[in-house]
Amino acid sequence: MDSTTTSPPPVPPHFAVAGIVLDALTAHEFARFDDALDPDASMSALLPRGFREWQGPAEICAQFEQWFGDVERFEVADATVGQVGALLQLTWRLRLKADRLGEEPMIVEQHVYASTGAGGRIERLTLLCSGFWEEHVDG
Repeated sequence: MDSTTTSPPPVPPHFAVAGIVLDALTAHEFARFDDALDPDASMSALLPRGFREWQGPAEICAQFEQWFGDVERFEVADATVGQVGALLQLTWRLRLKADRLGEEPMIVEQHVYASTGAGGRIERLTLLCSGFWEEHVDG
């Protein structure tokens, strides 16, 4: 009898949930992220100001609203979806203009790794943010 045990394989990511996130992001409607999040979802993020954590869909949606909601211009410049092992990988680059960010339009990029549960919703988000930067334009 073999005494080694094997763990069940991790749940593969549910790619449909990436569409919900990117549709909500593109529509600039961050409350719609709730449709992609498990009721017990959590998010941790490494931001230019340091490490932060949020619990539950309401806090997560509110944080995206705080970052990107109050802007005069909002554009998804690029977005990709992939898979790293059992994680869903999402990356987006946004162009935005907001009085609180200064005179020039800004660019921000975020990389997200998400674990999805058996029900297909995101249970955990891990985010890395570039911060807001003036976009470099080759002249």
